[in-house]
Amino acid sequence: MMNKEQLKRQLTEMQYYVTQENGTEPPFQNEYDAHFEDGIYVDLITGKPLFSSRDKYDAGCGWPSFTRPIDEAFVTEHFDDSFGMRRTEVRSKESDAHLGHVFPDGPREAGGMRYCINSAALRFVPKEQLEEEGYGAYAVLFDDE
Repeated sequence: MMNKEQLKRQLTEMQYYVTQENGTEPPFQNEYDAHFEDGIYVDLITGKPLFSSRDKYDAGCGWPSFTRPIDEAFVTEHFDDSFGMRRTEVRSKESDAHLGHVFPDGPREAGGMRYCINSAALRFVPKEQLEEEGYGAYAVLFDDE
């Protein structure tokens, strides 16, 4: 795993701020809010698969929103009372990068959760590139086409 100095050199200022300093990128001004191509979203730092486009929806909040992670074992949840709010923070288990927050106001028919995630913490891998990038096992998520 990279240390903070290595991460500072590798990541953009916003990516470092979000993942390492628990920051939040501006709403509606981020790469994946309005992005709906088929594929998976992986941890920017470790490449661990986190979310599928099949679980993504437009929550209108300004950040990418998902109903669930690909595998709950890849994320951790923590109580967060920063800024005078009571929230549940979501972090990548392997890199401990801050991803965003989860709220119980998602689509009821999909479990009722809204994982509100910063684009700056993610990298998107298109469905067509899953195999060549080493994520071939996740192609089954898109088999119903």
